[in-house]
Amino acid sequence: MKSLNRHIVCICCFFTLLFAGMNVYASSGHEQVNKPSPDQVLKMLKEGNQRFYTGKAIHPHADEARLKLAGSQDQGKYAYATVITCSDSRVPVEIIFDAGVMDIFVIRVAGNVCDTDEVGSIEYGLGHVHTPVLVVLGHTQCGAVTAVTHFLNGEGHKLERNIVPLISEIAPAVQRAMNNHKDIHGDDIIPYAVEENVWQGIYDLFMQSPETRNLVREGKVKVVGAIYDVGTGKVKWLPEGKVTEILNQVEATPGKATNVYVE
Repeated sequence: MKSLNRHIVCICCFFTLLFAGMNVYASSGHEQVNKPSPDQVLKMLKEGNQRFYTGKAIHPHADEARLKLAGSQDQGKYAYATVITCSDSRVPVEIIFDAGVMDIFVIRVAGNVCDTDEVGSIEYGLGHVHTPVLVVLGHTQCGAVTAVTHFLNGEGHKLERNIVPLISEIAPAVQRAMNNHKDIHGDDIIPYAVEENVWQGIYDLFMQSPETRNLVREGKVKVVGAIYDVGTGKVKWLPEGKVTEILNQVEATPGKATNVYVE
């Protein structure tokens, strides 16, 4: 009888540990969380931006109740979009989308480039915070794009050692804008380069992140490009079909990353 009781205790302990482990796993961000669809999230973002630039912002989720919620809840249950944008102080992401605390997972870096750290942050936003949409958001009058444009035009000045590799990510976009618009010269090319830089960021993301490619192919995530006008507050949404073209281009490129996890 004592032997039987010991077996029963062991079995009970096993299941206690098993369910405890399952709870830890769920709370770590791997649970299935119900979120709006990608199209619904895009609608929310567009409506929020329209409220902002028309002076009808409602400033949601910015009260004491939301802060208490943030102090006790996982952001993965609430955040509905990941946005990578520039560090420029004229691009306050939550404000321009009329969003609040725990609404948007934001990644900011000069020139909204997608290098290793930024791509890792995006993967976290999509795969662990469970946001159904990623917005790669450029903006007008971008200083980083302007600096690269001036450099390629022979008008550059000395740059600090750590800025050089950062803006080198932007150079292909500016060069492509120049090649595609040979009749446009000087700073007039910058708006075209800003858009090309958004597409470059999406290309670099897809090249480095097989997980993002998988989520997009499966319809779980939508990646979109956009440009924010710092003078009007309005977001211009770029053609979604271009993202599909870039994804297909990357899928046909031998040099793309293929392992989702480090081996």
